[in-house]
Amino acid sequence: MRKKNESIPINHFGDEYNSGISIEKISVKDLSVFEILEQSERHNWHSFHLLEKGIITIEIDFQKYKIESPSVIYMHPNQVHRIIAFKKFTVSSWATNNENLNPEYLKLLEGITPAKPLVLQQEMFSIISEAVSLCLKFAERKQDKLYHSLLKDSCNALIALVVSQYLAQSKSMDKLSRFEIITKAFKETLERNYTTLKRPAAYALKLNISTAYLNECVKNTTGYSVSHHIQQRVILEAKRLLHHSDKSVKEIAAALGYDDYPYFSRLFTKVTGLTALAFRNKNHD
Repeated sequence: MRKKNESIPINHFGDEYNSGISIEKISVKDLSVFEILEQSERHNWHSFHLLEKGIITIEIDFQKYKIESPSVIYMHPNQVHRIIAFKKFTVSSWATNNENLNPEYLKLLEGITPAKPLVLQQEMFSIISEAVSLCLKFAERKQDKLYHSLLKDSCNALIALVVSQYLAQSKSMDKLSRFEIITKAFKETLERNYTTLKRPAAYALKLNISTAYLNECVKNTTGYSVSHHIQQRVILEAKRLLHHSDKSVKEIAAALGYDDYPYFSRLFTKVTGLTALAFRNKNHD
């Protein structure tokens, strides 16, 4: 029977010394742990996962990915995920809160979320694996006077290696068109404000451009209007809460900034083709 949840379970990474950083390596061979693994959760920190051996099928925000080693994936604090299936695997995971994350890397991560799994070339896999091994050794040296600095710097070096791989898959800023630069800025602004700002004009104001020009840039780059992106982001969060919590539809609407509950219900049906309750029931079957 499904466990009742008031909100999406948060995996609080092991952090016995309150360092704000965690790193661990896990090998899974026993199928008896599957019931624990398959539960949906989200992380409270920025987390990175290096699949060193094996295969994992994972669902991230209702999208399924079959990940084969060697691969790496970044998950931002709000993404909901669960392991659906796996074959014997070894994964190294490290995570950090905002305070310990290099501000430059944080800014870059905001620009590449949501992130998809990346297959690694053997050379880069070897480099990241060696860096993980070194970071794990630093994590054991809890008596060192500069323990936290060692852990923080080595963890950030690992993050930089992963970020560089994501950046290699995308255009550099100096190669982006004006339309692409504005669309990128819009998406970053949307991620921070989707619960409070619902109109394209509000985002245009924040970006100091006209609403018409913002729409032109976003539609030219993505094929969809600004309103479409706003609605999709709101509905994604609604789906997360409907599937992974037991809040009422009315409570979810309020949490997402809609005082007009009937309007929110109509919007959800329009975007997904299902009522909110039908979506919840379908995904809990």
